[in-house]
Amino acid sequence: VQLQASGGGWVQTGGSLRLSCAASVGIFSRHYMTWYRQAPGKQRELAARIFSGGSTTYADSVKGRFTISRDIAENTLYLQMNRLKPEDTAVYYCNAYHSLSGSDYWGRGTQVTVSS
Repeated sequence: VQLQASGGGWVQTGGSLRLSCAASVGIFSRHYMTWYRQAPGKQRELAARIFSGGSTTYADSVKGRFTISRDIAENTLYLQMNRLKPEDTAVYYCNAYHSLSGSDYWGRGTQVTVSS
């Protein structure tokens, strides 16, 4: 399984970006998908997750601003980020995890920079 993240960039405070993560094979029915992020000098943290059944969970810091979604037919995961803040600046990674088998896949990160 390969994951390819894209869509990062530079945006001013209050702006929006949409990240995409394309999977090489159909995995959404068996894995839960997560967007993690890592800011400079900080640990990687969960931003948003969508479970195989479609339910979602978000970090408190992004609730109400970020929306995680997926297109099963296109094998693509999305993260719509609105009302961006400078503290959202980070490298964003997509991850696929299968809780029973322990299979764990990571995409390369995509940089998001929010200027004040």
